This record gives sequence, C-alpha cells and structure tokens, in this order.
Amino acid sequence: MEIKTILDIIANQGFPIALSILLIFRIDRFMQEIVTAQKEGYRQILENTKEIHNTITSLNQQNREYYLCVFQKFRKNSPE
Repeated sequence: MEIKTILDIIANQGFPIALSILLIFRIDRFMQEIVTAQKEGYRQILENTKEIHNTITSLNQQNREYYLCVFQKFRKNSPE
C-alpha cells in the first residue's frame, strides 16, 4: 500500500472515530455533573422536608397543649 492510501484511510476512518470518542467522553462528563447536581438537589429536598415535618410536629404539640388547657378550664367552670 502506498502512504497516500494509508493516510486517506486514516483521514476518512480515523477522524470520525476520534471525534466520536471525544464526544462520548464529553457526554459522560456532562452526565456525571447532572447526576451530582441531582443528588445535591435530593439532599436539599430531604433536609427541607425534615424541617417542615419538625415544624408541623411542633405546631401540633402546641395545639394539643393549648386545647388541653382550654378543656381543663372548661371542665372547672362547668357545673357537674
């Protein structure tokens, strides 16, 4: 084979393969960044959900205590 023929084969076949490999690596890195960002988003959602749960639990406890106090006052003032 002549050198020109070999260079033509490399130019015609090698460049698309090299370009494909480069694009695959870039897409892979991009996908890894997306997965990392998604995990961080899930972590933040979980933290916020826990905070909301704790707030609701605290408010429910305060409501129970308030209505227990009101009920006790009502029982003291009601004729039996």
